[in-house]
Amino acid sequence: MSWFFLALLGYFFLAIVFVLDKFILTRSVQQPVVYAFYSTIFMFGAIILWPFGAELLQGQDWAVAALSGLAFGFGLWAMFLAVKRGEASHVNPFIGSVVSIGTFALAALYLGESLKSLQVLGMLVLVFATFLLSVRLTKNGLGLYKGFAWALVAGLLFAVSHTAAKYIYEAYPFLTGFMWTRVFTGVVGLVCLYSSHVRRSFVRPSRGRTMERCKNCGFGKKHAVGTVITDKVAGIVGVVLIQYAIARGSVTLVNAMIGLQYAFMFLLIYLLTRFAPRVFHEKFAPREVSFQIVAIALVILGSALFVVQ
Repeated sequence: MSWFFLALLGYFFLAIVFVLDKFILTRSVQQPVVYAFYSTIFMFGAIILWPFGAELLQGQDWAVAALSGLAFGFGLWAMFLAVKRGEASHVNPFIGSVVSIGTFALAALYLGESLKSLQVLGMLVLVFATFLLSVRLTKNGLGLYKGFAWALVAGLLFAVSHTAAKYIYEAYPFLTGFMWTRVFTGVVGLVCLYSSHVRRSFVRPSRGRTMERCKNCGFGKKHAVGTVITDKVAGIVGVVLIQYAIARGSVTLVNAMIGLQYAFMFLLIYLLTRFAPRVFHEKFAPREVSFQIVAIALVILGSALFVVQ
């Protein structure tokens, strides 16, 4: 079951990426559209895979690859908008719930995927766990977070992207499918160029420019570029591992495992908040911590059910 361990490692890298995303969007890159541009435009670089055996697509498969790539790029943009408005430990798990449910429905409808009874139970447990990770406890009970609408859009777009990518992976070698879906993601970067915030980010701020104006330029911190590069490298590793796991296994199961990513992310955020609050800080009420520990236990249970034969 090598796809399981590939997905596990991939989600660990993406958990690190999500923490860095929140850090960058609150400390360095003030405009989500700017971050979306730098997260997608370099996807055109996937064309370097061409000499290593990637092939041309045929007929309508170009449209499917374009759908996968564009949905992924716009999903990133919507996710950055949601993360900017809410807390990463709540926003991203909700996106994961939508991805799991959406992928299950789309894969069953268009790819003919079916799951064993225990695997269905495992997916349902994971969906419930990611729901628990996504809500916050308030004095009036359970509450939703800011950015709910954008998180919903992001989850649906990612589900479409992953399902379309699985279709391509079943018809072509992995390198071919990965290259063309990522190249089409780069097109989203071109769309972002219509934003004046993105164009301003190309101009080096003068010494006399105020902090408020720098916020509108894009990068407002001295070490932002290095942080973004680190984030993108980790993101590339995570995405490659997840896409390869999708190519090797079930797209429904791989995406249902996304709960592991949020368990990793919650632990990272909690540890940083507890021991390095100057670097990263989110508010955690005692009841909320207990609530989310239960969710993490359910994540482990749900993932274990996937490997039962």
